[in-house]
Amino acid sequence: MSSPLPLKGLRVADFTWVGAGPFFTKPLADHGADVIKIESRSRTDPIRNMAPFRDGVPGPDRSGYFANRNTSKRSICLDLKDPRGRDLALELIAQSDVVANNFTPGTMDRLGLGYEDVLKVRPDVIYLEMPMQGNAGPHRAFRGYGLAIAAVGGLLGLTGYPERPPVGTGTNYPDHVPNPLHAAVAVLAALRRRRRTGQGQYIELSQLESTVNAIGPALLATAAGMNTERCANDDAVAAPQGVYPCAGDDRWCAITVGTDSQWAAFVRVLGNPAWAARPEFATVQGRRGARRELDGLIAEVTATRRADELADELTSAGVPAAKVSDAHEVLLDPQLNARGHWRVLKHPVMGPSVYDNIPYRLSATPGELRGPAPLLGADTRDVCVGLLGMDPDAYQRLAEQGVVG
Repeated sequence: MSSPLPLKGLRVADFTWVGAGPFFTKPLADHGADVIKIESRSRTDPIRNMAPFRDGVPGPDRSGYFANRNTSKRSICLDLKDPRGRDLALELIAQSDVVANNFTPGTMDRLGLGYEDVLKVRPDVIYLEMPMQGNAGPHRAFRGYGLAIAAVGGLLGLTGYPERPPVGTGTNYPDHVPNPLHAAVAVLAALRRRRRTGQGQYIELSQLESTVNAIGPALLATAAGMNTERCANDDAVAAPQGVYPCAGDDRWCAITVGTDSQWAAFVRVLGNPAWAARPEFATVQGRRGARRELDGLIAEVTATRRADELADELTSAGVPAAKVSDAHEVLLDPQLNARGHWRVLKHPVMGPSVYDNIPYRLSATPGELRGPAPLLGADTRDVCVGLLGMDPDAYQRLAEQGVVG
């Protein structure tokens, strides 16, 4: 008999959208919480309309991006600018443990759904807001997504080559890692306190401050008067370290040589090229001083080798290395498949689709992907009539007027 999901019985009124918010509420849903996503048909969650789309056909229920961030949730559509829609939201909040949003400051207050409004219907609520730069300060009203947060938070300024413009991280890193992580910890801590005291609380998470946590070493270096310019793949200790070209089209191998003994093993795997015997390459300090030249010499050798074979040989020799995989190779990765990382869920519109499984395993109370991402507004009637007790005829009238549905 399977164990009950650890967050079963918890309900979340989820007003979040785009990246950081939904990625924070997803693990709550995957561990049993009833996460009800409150959406709008007139202004849908932007990632519902972001590629990749199933079969290349756009649509709010066809986005793989949205699907992977919103498993196990329910979706309702309410017109929050209509007092009747707002009142339904408050009825839902009255039966919810957590309320979350990632709007700009003041948005929920203008809708009549701010913290003080919510306290009137749910005094012990855990109320999370996660605006871009917090609810106070000269930049409180600034808007932006992960890219802008990474830029103002210093992350982009560290990413790239010193002689070139910043290149970014290739993904909205703040949306995927620091912000949802800190939001989840904050909410679980608040729930823990409420279990002891019966008291809820207000949580303000500045996504900027959360992201700044990711560049701690650079901040400490700056405080110590050290230069923190972009340094590509260079490391303060290891040399060589980088991503080197391999045989084939766009094939690469990531390699880190952290010690002199690893250097000796690395040279053997490369076939003992003559340049490796140069005195300046004998120590980490010497290799760091000549790393640009060294990178070029290494690339000439690695360009003749298959990435997977080179990575295997280096790893066997005790040198940290891995081939650079594309998304297709990640899907086929034998380690991920052996651990059951991929789950196929049947989506009502997209059909059988591949989802990331939960990346950690709880021995006593493991979570599970209980269902695919919801269709836009798919659960509106069930929530309004079934959970909130609305008369079916009254619901139908509101649906015809565009307030719900």
